[in-house]
Amino acid sequence: MLTLETPSATWPALSSIPDRRRRAGLVGDRGKRLDIGLVNNMPDAALSSTERQFARLLQTASEEFDITLRLYGLDEVARSPQTRASMQRTYYATDHLRLSPPDALIITGTEPHASALVDEPYWSALTALIDWAGECTNSMLLSCLAAHAGVLHLNGIERRPMAAKCSGVFALDVVGEHRLVAGLGGRYPVPHSRLNGLDEGALERAGYRVLTRSPEVGVDVFIRERGCLAVFVQGHPEYDDSSLAREYRRDMARFLRGERASPPDLPRNYYGPATAIALKGFEARAMREPSPDLMADFPAGDTLGAGEAPWRDSAVQFYRNWVRLIAERKSERQAQAAFAVRRSSG
Repeated sequence: MLTLETPSATWPALSSIPDRRRRAGLVGDRGKRLDIGLVNNMPDAALSSTERQFARLLQTASEEFDITLRLYGLDEVARSPQTRASMQRTYYATDHLRLSPPDALIITGTEPHASALVDEPYWSALTALIDWAGECTNSMLLSCLAAHAGVLHLNGIERRPMAAKCSGVFALDVVGEHRLVAGLGGRYPVPHSRLNGLDEGALERAGYRVLTRSPEVGVDVFIRERGCLAVFVQGHPEYDDSSLAREYRRDMARFLRGERASPPDLPRNYYGPATAIALKGFEARAMREPSPDLMADFPAGDTLGAGEAPWRDSAVQFYRNWVRLIAERKSERQAQAAFAVRRSSG
């Protein structure tokens, strides 16, 4: 079961809870109750859909666990006044993390604007958050650009621009043994949408374990275990079936407004043949007569998307594995804390 907790819901501060209740919360649930934070850095247009995608995925993957999900936002990420006002009702400031640390933290990427990550306005806040999560949570999961920021900050590994945007659904090979990828078989599909990648050799030399990769997209999932289980994911298993279609439409609209020099490539391994033909025809017309008004003739909504996300089952399995690992790490910490309490009381 998953519960979304918002700032409108209040609870007593830890210092005001009687010792008996604090001890029950510390060692009594045996890891069945989990708090997970989602730091949603996605742009305004994708903010709500990202909330829904992760919430739905965690809900399906929760099984016997009771998961409380809290949403967080970095103030340094650019937002419209309307979006900031809306977020105040459902999002916590990241300062709240330090007052009520979750068992695990998901940090999303966002659309890059600066050529160098260190020049992004949120860089300092993001890296401070990564450092904190590495010390104070059982696990953190860094998605896409957040994964790039993590390895740059922690190990000086620079992302590399790709020859063309990596967009589509790709078959990933499981190349490392770890319970995080248990049950996924030797190969499984994952959506990708990014402009940059990471060098596998540089990651391995820095001590990361690569778990999945593809000849087409390179490394996908890799991990580092130093107290906190740090999970880095370049792909987007959380995407719904129309996410790539929305991005393609957005990028085509940018081309027609003159914000891009060329139209976007179709996401690979995603559209059916008939839809791909219709969209390629629209692209040809866009090249001949680029105008924002042309978007009125963009192929109808029912022709967009894969129709049914073929990556859904593997995404649920991946997050189910992650939730189980979080629970086990929490139980281990609870057992260690209980032992310390018994020893100190004689």
